[in-house]
Amino acid sequence: MTLIDEGDPDYPKLEAPYLKLYSLGTPNGQKITVYLELLGLKYHYRHVDILKGTQKEPWFLELNPNGRIPVLSDVDAEGHRTTLFETGAILQYLGEKYDKERKYYYDLSSPYYWDQVTWLTFQVASHAPYQGQASHFLKFAKEDVPYGKKRYKEETERVFGVYELRLKANNGWLVGDHLNIVDIAAYPWIRKYDFVEIDITKFPELEKWLAKIDAIEGIEKGLNKA
Repeated sequence: MTLIDEGDPDYPKLEAPYLKLYSLGTPNGQKITVYLELLGLKYHYRHVDILKGTQKEPWFLELNPNGRIPVLSDVDAEGHRTTLFETGAILQYLGEKYDKERKYYYDLSSPYYWDQVTWLTFQVASHAPYQGQASHFLKFAKEDVPYGKKRYKEETERVFGVYELRLKANNGWLVGDHLNIVDIAAYPWIRKYDFVEIDITKFPELEKWLAKIDAIEGIEKGLNKA
């Protein structure tokens, strides 16, 4: 028996092999829990209280020097550990290693692979940061900053418009012809449209897309991890 100590003061040593996710029920955290649930994988879930600053504690910074969730640890039977942070990297890793039937992931042999890379990069680099800043200035900023509110809300709406065009051109999915890791990445953010005061009825393709994903088995369970 191989026991692994990841330095987590509130979690016991774990017997290899295992998956352990350090996360929280934010859109970025939900990307990973949704995919894990869709794949039916067993994993240890470690709630990280960002309000208490757990993600800035030394033991956590050993896992992710950037001090952000989520972080995934994948330990094999021999005790060799792969530690990943950044949601795009985690989603691609899970797809490559664990999505054996390629239900939600296109590998390099697929003609959709580079579309997947392109749109996943768009989501993590050109969508999530803008909507995250919109959320901050609209709901959490300690002072009223009208410019910040206006700029980031407008940028988020612009990004929603990009998705709207893509869905219309691609028969209702962001990549390929069914649910994909790109949809999984974008969905937890877009479903929070009301939080950033966006009228989703302006984007009918996105509305239909949200409804389709809402109805998929496993989605709700992935969203509800706290």
